Amino acid sequence: MPEQMPDDFDFSIQFGMGKKNGINTFEGTVTKDLILDGTATTEINFTKEQMNNIYKKMKEINVLETKNFTPESDNCVQQPHGEDEWKIRIDGRAVTLFISGKYCTTTNDTKQMIRLRDYIFNIVKSKQEYKELPKSKGMYH
Repeated sequence: MPEQMPDDFDFSIQFGMGKKNGINTFEGTVTKDLILDGTATTEINFTKEQMNNIYKKMKEINVLETKNFTPESDNCVQQPHGEDEWKIRIDGRAVTLFISGKYCTTTNDTKQMIRLRDYIFNIVKSKQEYKELPKSKGMYH
């Protein structure tokens, strides 16, 4: 990965139950799962500094390298479970990553990507545009 964030750096993450939550810098949007009330989408943008910090975190875990998201021997499966789907573009290279929350144990790569997602989502949750979205109603069982 380039040392500095390239101009074409963008990403999207769909996550949670049914991948109904989303953060998309390609389109400048965020989608919130309202559970019983469907979803709500709003425009949201990251500052240059926020994008640089996200890029640095992706570089630290070398997000473009092949990742292992399936535990060696995990016969334990949990339901319901969330899933993550990442699309990342860096310096003309695009990768798509799928992470399932169905396993009872997680690989180090899975933990790193979940920490990264949580870091990005915390930035989103601090933005006024996200705070103005409707509250979720209900819960998943």
